[in-house]
Amino acid sequence: MEKPKQLIDKLEETSRLAKEEWTALIQGRNQEIAEYLFEKARYWQHKYFGNRIYTRGLIEFTNYCKNDCYYCGIRKSNKNAERYRLAQEQILECCQNGYELGFRTFVLQGGEDGWFTQEKLENIIRVVKSSYNDCAVTLSLGERSKESYEGLFRAGADRYLLRHETANEKHYRDLHPAKLSADRRKECLWNLKEIGYQTGTGFMVGSPGQTPEHLAEDMLFIRELEPQMVGIGPFVPHHDTPFAQEAGGTVELTLFMIGLLRVMLPDLLLPATTALGTIDPLGREKGVQAGANVVMPNLSPTSVRKKYELYDNKICTGDEAAECRNCLNRRMEKIGYQLVVDRGDYSRRDKGGELCTT
Repeated sequence: MEKPKQLIDKLEETSRLAKEEWTALIQGRNQEIAEYLFEKARYWQHKYFGNRIYTRGLIEFTNYCKNDCYYCGIRKSNKNAERYRLAQEQILECCQNGYELGFRTFVLQGGEDGWFTQEKLENIIRVVKSSYNDCAVTLSLGERSKESYEGLFRAGADRYLLRHETANEKHYRDLHPAKLSADRRKECLWNLKEIGYQTGTGFMVGSPGQTPEHLAEDMLFIRELEPQMVGIGPFVPHHDTPFAQEAGGTVELTLFMIGLLRVMLPDLLLPATTALGTIDPLGREKGVQAGANVVMPNLSPTSVRKKYELYDNKICTGDEAAECRNCLNRRMEKIGYQLVVDRGDYSRRDKGGELCTT
């Protein structure tokens, strides 16, 4: 088996590793190897995106969910969750606020909430798109039928985020109730790609029971899917879930996986997640320096931010949208990066491509 640095070189050259190579690389990492990886990740980050960090305005519009995922604070069985739904007028107020701050992408995220029917969702999308026709709309609404995805796409949705969480079927069953399956989640992702969405997936780092082999399978699946965006973050326990006492994921491994993703698919839109910033005060900065190029400030009303509690101690729940954006801007400038608020539309290019300027 080749040494870790040789495997990183091979990944950079071919964009592919075998499962046993991924496993060996993840198991064999150390600080020296990580720095070697991050240097390459920053090279590809700057080749395609310069020092630009894209911003997406996040609107968490419902914390009702029909699912009971064992790691999630808004799971159906959590009777202590304080539930809420934003009215269409409130969602539009969030968009107006974000638009005035310069945001040109809105991410509508929520639990799998049947109160928001297909008709209601399509109408919300149409109104947002007609009001802000120079903006992109990203949805993160979980698993739906292909027909539903098609209707939302026709209504004007541009992108869809659906983290696969883990590509291993047994591990997936360990994290979810029996009625949910890794195969179904993957089927949804393939449907989204086929329909024409700019598609995002991702996984938790350090989730209960996760092994280097599981992470290797995640990388193989992402390489096969070739999504436009991958969101990964550390597993952070929530006190009202079955995993309350489990150890959380680490900054170190999360950063390493970000670096690997950047080198494997160098033109990815790759967020430095809120979860990373939750377990490390400089987590988002470190994520960017490991290869990430997206941040997602929260545009939700401050009155509901703490209620959308997927995990404990979530940051930025009390900041106004402008305050949150300005704080992130200062943080990025301090490490030599610049926040940009345009749509940042995705354009796949090979490693010989020129700098992406969209």
